Amino acid sequence: MPFKPPEIVRCPKCSKAVYAAEEVLGAGQKWHKMCFTCGLCKKMLESTTVAEHDGQVYCKQCYGRKFGPKGYGFGGGAGCLSMDSGEHLGNKEGGMNNKPNYQAPPGTQ
Repeated sequence: MPFKPPEIVRCPKCSKAVYAAEEVLGAGQKWHKMCFTCGLCKKMLESTTVAEHDGQVYCKQCYGRKFGPKGYGFGGGAGCLSMDSGEHLGNKEGGMNNKPNYQAPPGTQ
C-alpha cells in the first residue's frame, strides 16, 4: 500500500493551509482563528455566534441588520425599536425603499 499524504485543508478567507492547532470549525468549514471574523464589523466569531449567507460569515447582529426585516418595528422587540441598517459598518444594501409612490388628489396643490 503506497503512502498517501493527508489532504491539506484551506481557509475559505485567506486560502492558506489550516493546521489542527489553529483551526476553528464554523459554517461547515475549517478557518484560521484570526480569519473567522464578521464580514461587516470584523468582530471575532465563535461557532455559536456565527450566521452564514452565501459563503460569508457574520455575527448574529450584523446578519440581522443586513438580511433581516427592515423598517419601523423590526429588530429587537417593542422595547428597542431601531432603524439601524448597519450603514456605518459598510452595509450598502438594504436601504428602505417602501416610500409611498402615489399622485396627490386633484385640487390639493
